[in-house]
Amino acid sequence: MKDIQNKPLLYSALPNDDILSQCIHCGLCLSVCPTYELTKSEKSSPRGRIRLINAVAKGELPVTQSFADEMSFCLDCQACETACPAGVKYGTMVEAARVEIDIAGFGSIISRLIKKIALKFVLASTFNLKLFSKILFSYQNYGIQRFLHKTGLFKLISVKLGEIDKLAPRVSKIFSSKFIPEYSKPIGEAKFKTAFLTGCLMDVMFAEINKDTVDVLLACGCEVISPKKQVCCGSLHAHNGDMETAKKLARRNIDEFGKHEYQYLISNSAGCGAFMKEYGHVFADDPEYAYKAKEFSGKVKDITEFLDIEKPVEYFDQIKETITYHDACHLAHTQKVVSEPRNVLKSIPGLKTNELQESNWCCGSAGIYNIVRYDDSMKILERKMENIKNSGAEIVITGNPGCIQQIKYGAGKFNVNVKVLHTVTIIKKAIDAKNNVEF
Repeated sequence: MKDIQNKPLLYSALPNDDILSQCIHCGLCLSVCPTYELTKSEKSSPRGRIRLINAVAKGELPVTQSFADEMSFCLDCQACETACPAGVKYGTMVEAARVEIDIAGFGSIISRLIKKIALKFVLASTFNLKLFSKILFSYQNYGIQRFLHKTGLFKLISVKLGEIDKLAPRVSKIFSSKFIPEYSKPIGEAKFKTAFLTGCLMDVMFAEINKDTVDVLLACGCEVISPKKQVCCGSLHAHNGDMETAKKLARRNIDEFGKHEYQYLISNSAGCGAFMKEYGHVFADDPEYAYKAKEFSGKVKDITEFLDIEKPVEYFDQIKETITYHDACHLAHTQKVVSEPRNVLKSIPGLKTNELQESNWCCGSAGIYNIVRYDDSMKILERKMENIKNSGAEIVITGNPGCIQQIKYGAGKFNVNVKVLHTVTIIKKAIDAKNNVEF
């Protein structure tokens, strides 16, 4: 892409030379990088992007529109980190580069609008999020959305816009923060004290998954604390270059959860869990929050991590389903949580698991990637859906809301007859079967 403008480096958010020089350019990352697979272009590979970031950090290359485009083309799936023999923290580098890009004012118009409106204005404010979600609920449920699609009005504006509209999750009728109490106690003696992040999109669009998570924790003998004043974890902001807002939200959560005593902070969203585990790193140089953030991060566990420790097989009854498991990128590659969900699923009697080919290959959701780079996202999703179809499974299980919605959309777009469920939902079903509760 031709550079439309050259701007000098405005803010030194990039890693230092020691970190950038870790890459030994061995090429093992190439075979696992979805964007390199699409283009076969070196600049669209992890090691190619590291060279670009290195040049910017050294002042040899200014932040340009083409640099911004390349950093946005990256899914930040971090599969390269799993493959890297040198332990290069690529995700940290590309996210730091996005901070530079954000400050320099580059990026596509749609990307900047989403960051300014959806991320900074809506998600960063609990009040705004709930207000906007209520409006969106009306749009989705009172005929407006159906009218726009049926009459073809979307196509008059943009064919792609209509498809992006279909990608949006359905807003929950009741938000989980409304019905999940601040304190929940199990029947009988509590074995663990757990805290739970209701999140932002999980709260308003995946409320049933949040309910299932709390129900599973209670069934396993956990006391559950869910602070009413908690906010969005900041992961979408951090991954898209708005570290200032991400830190503001993180501080709020550290303070709110810090008012309570608990052993584990449970997350049911791969992206949220990944970023909360990084709070300690994010605030490492902050004298006020360094210790508190490190302590906070040390308690964060994905729901499947916790259940793998607890091993609640005694609470399960038989389920006769054929499933396959898709590894959410920020769960497998960032958090390194791979065996734990599989262990829990294998402990459910009657559940048949068909292994998914390329299970840890990105589905193309990647936060807001499927909106700002829809065409690239669909190429990546098509590959995922072909593998799901070949698995012969009736249900795809995964641990991230973005993946759930993306694969649901892919099932319709690529004609794959499969249901998509969160890991905790199938676990809840096994518990309900034991208790003779109709699912």
